[in-house]
Amino acid sequence: MGDSQLYEDTFTLTSLNAQKYDRVSRISATSEDASTFLTLDINTELYPCSVGERIHLVLASTLSLDGSKDDRKGWREVGRGETSLADMYDYVCHGKIYRFEEGDGENIKVFVSFGGLLLYIEGPYKKLTPLRIEYVYLLLKK
Repeated sequence: MGDSQLYEDTFTLTSLNAQKYDRVSRISATSEDASTFLTLDINTELYPCSVGERIHLVLASTLSLDGSKDDRKGWREVGRGETSLADMYDYVCHGKIYRFEEGDGENIKVFVSFGGLLLYIEGPYKKLTPLRIEYVYLLLKK
């Protein structure tokens, strides 16, 4: 895990709810070590998922491979031929961490909004404490 990567884990999808919206589903997943649980709203038209699949999730502070700050430069403003962390993943979002809550025992809960698509992640304090920043990138691949 690099300096820009705040959290990284592999999850197995346990449920998928596509009842409310046409192209968005709410997925639930558990990490391989069963210590972390997440619920994520995802555009399934862009990134189709099914129960039982494994996904690799990274939460990062920047898309720069060297870990340097974005300096208010959006991910679309990357120069031609310039590679970024986004090139290695299939689904990328930028969002705001808007709430932390105490969980059971040593767990904490983190809430992130990606323009209305929400992420709720609950797990050990030691694994999720690097997420105490304002903005974050979500990167997924199968």
